[in-house]
Amino acid sequence: MGQLGQPAGSRPIADRQITLAEIPGKSEMHSSGVSWAAVLGGAFVSASLALILLALGTGLGFSSVSPWSNMGASASTVGKGAIVWLIITQILASAMGGYLAGRLRTKWVHVHTDEVYFRDTAHGFLVWAVGMVITASFLASAATSFAGAAAQRGANGATATAAEEAMLNPNAYFVDTLLRSGGSVPDRNDVSERGEVARTFAHALRQGTIPPADNTYLAQAVSARTGLSQTDAEKRVSDVFDEAQRSADGARKALAHLSLWLFVALLSGAFCASYAGTIGGKQRDHVPV
Repeated sequence: MGQLGQPAGSRPIADRQITLAEIPGKSEMHSSGVSWAAVLGGAFVSASLALILLALGTGLGFSSVSPWSNMGASASTVGKGAIVWLIITQILASAMGGYLAGRLRTKWVHVHTDEVYFRDTAHGFLVWAVGMVITASFLASAATSFAGAAAQRGANGATATAAEEAMLNPNAYFVDTLLRSGGSVPDRNDVSERGEVARTFAHALRQGTIPPADNTYLAQAVSARTGLSQTDAEKRVSDVFDEAQRSADGARKALAHLSLWLFVALLSGAFCASYAGTIGGKQRDHVPV
């Protein structure tokens, strides 16, 4: 028998507690510093939240990019509200994903505080990067599917909708304006002639000017289609071409403006995800065992 009331060979409770406290923990100083499970979990949450916020922005009329076909604003109509919503979407989605990655990652034992801070920051940044790849893949897949369906319908001879034709041929409206008869001549459904006119017009827009031979051909096609005189047909070709050029220049400027703000939004998302990862990591390590 040991002490009074204790069986032989037993040790006091205090001694057992000290022994458990002295058991060394697993050191991960030389193991991988990335918890991919936490990163992937945070990335999927970030991508899902971004999709939800994009859908909400579409419903509120703020979204510049929509996950649904033909429901987002074009580059030329993106306003301040859409830009602010895009930045808010990136901040909220990225911060939530980075915070979750910091809370869910493996606790690093016997790792220097500076190294832990760097790893948490890297986890948040990885969440933002993987989440962006997931979101971009989803949007690209939806756009490719929509364009492929429109092209397939066109190849099969089916009549494309206005949205499908606008995606396949951005100059479709100006070709319609060019060949509009105004009711004086019955409209003809000449697909081959219309396609040739559209290709000629698109080539002129790319060149920035209409070659004399193409200008003569377009004027003749307009005159035969609408009943206008050759002089009036040439004037219509010139007017429509100038309008198409102004529209293209405006779209390019709007796209450049949107790209700058998109850069700001993505940079804000990367920063917020990285910072939220450090916050989640600190709270993870301060949870009592």
